[in-house]
Amino acid sequence: MKIAVLTSGGDSAGMNAVVRAVVKIGILRGCETYIVREGYEGLVRGNTQNYVPYSEPLADPSVAAHGAAQTNLFENLRFGDGSLLRDGTSDHPDGRSLKGRYIVRVGFDDVRGWFAEGGTLIGTARSKAFRTPEGRLSAAYNLIKEGIDAIVVCGGDGSLTGADIFRAEWPSLLETLHAQGKITPDQLAKHGHLRIVGLVGSIDNDMSMTDLTIGAPTALHRICEAIDNINSTAASHSRAFVLEVMGRHCGWLALLAGVSGGADFIFIPECPPGENPWEDHMCETIKCHRQIGKRKTIVIVAEGAHDANLEPIRADYVKDVLTERLGLDTRVTTLGHTQRGGKPCALDRTLPTLQGAEAVNALLEATPDTPSYMIGVRENKITRVPLMEAVAMTKAVADAIAEKDFAKAMSLRDPEFLQSLDNFLTTSTLYTEKQLPEEQRMRVAIMHIGAPAGGMNAATRAAVRYCIKQGHTPLAVHNGFRGLLDDNVHELSWLGVDGWTARGGSELGTNRTLPDADLGAVASRFQEHNLHALMLIGGFEAFNALLILDNGRKLYPSFNIPMVHLPATISNNVPMTEFSLGSDTSLNALVDACDSIKQSASASRNRVFVVETQGGKCGYIATMGALATGASLVYTPEQGMDLDLLRDDVKFLKLRYGLDAKGKSEGRLVIRNECASTVYTTDVITKMLKEEGGNLFDSRSASLGHTLQGGVPSPMDRARATRLSLRCMLFLEEHHAQLQAQRGRVKVAPGDSAAVITIQGSALEWVPVQAMVQHADMKHRRGKEMWWAGIKDLEEALSGRSTLV
Repeated sequence: MKIAVLTSGGDSAGMNAVVRAVVKIGILRGCETYIVREGYEGLVRGNTQNYVPYSEPLADPSVAAHGAAQTNLFENLRFGDGSLLRDGTSDHPDGRSLKGRYIVRVGFDDVRGWFAEGGTLIGTARSKAFRTPEGRLSAAYNLIKEGIDAIVVCGGDGSLTGADIFRAEWPSLLETLHAQGKITPDQLAKHGHLRIVGLVGSIDNDMSMTDLTIGAPTALHRICEAIDNINSTAASHSRAFVLEVMGRHCGWLALLAGVSGGADFIFIPECPPGENPWEDHMCETIKCHRQIGKRKTIVIVAEGAHDANLEPIRADYVKDVLTERLGLDTRVTTLGHTQRGGKPCALDRTLPTLQGAEAVNALLEATPDTPSYMIGVRENKITRVPLMEAVAMTKAVADAIAEKDFAKAMSLRDPEFLQSLDNFLTTSTLYTEKQLPEEQRMRVAIMHIGAPAGGMNAATRAAVRYCIKQGHTPLAVHNGFRGLLDDNVHELSWLGVDGWTARGGSELGTNRTLPDADLGAVASRFQEHNLHALMLIGGFEAFNALLILDNGRKLYPSFNIPMVHLPATISNNVPMTEFSLGSDTSLNALVDACDSIKQSASASRNRVFVVETQGGKCGYIATMGALATGASLVYTPEQGMDLDLLRDDVKFLKLRYGLDAKGKSEGRLVIRNECASTVYTTDVITKMLKEEGGNLFDSRSASLGHTLQGGVPSPMDRARATRLSLRCMLFLEEHHAQLQAQRGRVKVAPGDSAAVITIQGSALEWVPVQAMVQHADMKHRRGKEMWWAGIKDLEEALSGRSTLV
């Protein structure tokens, strides 16, 4: 099969990762792969110039005699145009050029390193010609001329609609071409079925039936970086800032930026201000914040924001309202296309890679009777949904907004969207009246356990603000159980946690001390502070602590309160949950470091860097980091290391460097988890590769260490922290009410009142801590089953190892 991939509509970070994955997986599955330059316009223009054969000597000519030379990878190694596309010199008149060629065959190495680049290297355009029957006829002819009848389209809903129309018209287009004598009867019979798969590239995250669109996480990163930078200058001058972000028909960016950036007020298309006039409500909200001493104000406006009568709400008008009514020194910042630009974040490398691989599988399995599929994602699961169903639902949102049916527009968004709006209102509004009567209010202790992780502070902020809204008393326990024993406990305030979303580490302080260090004294402290509920935020130590406290209920009545564990650890090693707070932040830190390391390695042309990561006995960070950075090899504790494995890995690297064009080898990465082996350490691996590399490659090492724990939390970790923390508070309230309803003076907490909140598939699930034990590998401090276990095989396939060795 011949597969073509194109990008269409507005560009977004992650598109290059899609192209890279489709090309590499396509070749590994025995296909020929092509890119289409300039989107649908490239299909219409086709090729007016012939391909000029390309040949460069191999770094090690003897490799051609190896068995690897018989594989489809070797036959499709490179065709010489990858550097032209990456360097932007494809239309340069001097030397080798792609002028007059829009459907270009590419090889395995032609797309190497692409996914670290922003935008789309193959170009995108909004094609007027393709919207006409004549344009689609030309597109069909140009594809048949190249023998292509399978296409992957990465773009927005308009691009995907065009793809489905093209597929529906394909038989009639071929009949027309045959009648005109442009294609032969053999071509008509051979290419009678057009296979099409769509992937959604859109920074707005505006497609229904998928959690995330390609480019949206990176755009959110850009917005939150801007908000974090603005916060400091806003506080310095006690100013208000109005930020305009993208989102014509979808407020996802504005909403998630509001949650992640700690904004005071937001405007989104799906849910305009219900109060009329809305100016009064906004000013009253911000006035309350200012009256308690808040020095800065952030208002976020989606570009498509409007009031209940569909009258546009502009950033400049919001600024005038704040200036005239509240007397605030107000500035407007329009982020514009900075939201589209820059290198992709980790999530916009891993998910598009997984989606691109699934797109190839969908093409190979397609029949004339199967619908055109859109490849989406639900949490971490890659999904296939009928393309036109997703497009229809997406358009229904815009139609509902146009009809002023905002309740319907919100219902058509995924449930998490509505939940995020509720979360924003809960954490941004200063409620003047408590929501619960006195007898239902709790004293809630919040404690950080284990190593610091991005999102711990955001989760604490959300819990504190929910407590204050409801009338509960939020108590910070500093320095974990050691701090509790030292009576280092104090009440937190609404304003005191205001800037915590963007703070890394742990504002409360954390350590690995467990309550069994002195369980009786811990129980005494619980009683002294009259605790009604406990929230533990941390990793495997927090899980262990909750287990100890639950077991201690038989001896200590003060532990008969609802207790919850919110997983937060960069290792992502808490059993049964697919994500822990901090793992996304850590993965982004790893990607940033490895991008710099790889740049150094590539400058030396033939250098392999062995990069050591944290993660304990769990290989999540190493495995996903390898996928996100394009590492050649990855070592994890789950797989372990032995001499046979190392022998094969050295053999692979020699073959891989031998297949590089002479003088044009790239730097490569080997990622090793710190606990992958006690014998084959990072230093041993580095020295071994240096010794075995000979004239082909050199070796160096880099240990990332605690840099993976620090830094500013990623927007996804902040948003996830808020979502999970508020769900934890609801859990504590529910079980506190059940305990209060028990008759008698002595309350006995049931087993399910000590639980861990987990992400399983696309749902949040509560798992009693005792039930969690059977799913835990207590010796190695990780779960018995990992959803990401198969990622290592994909990573090795993309590097070529599984084919060459």
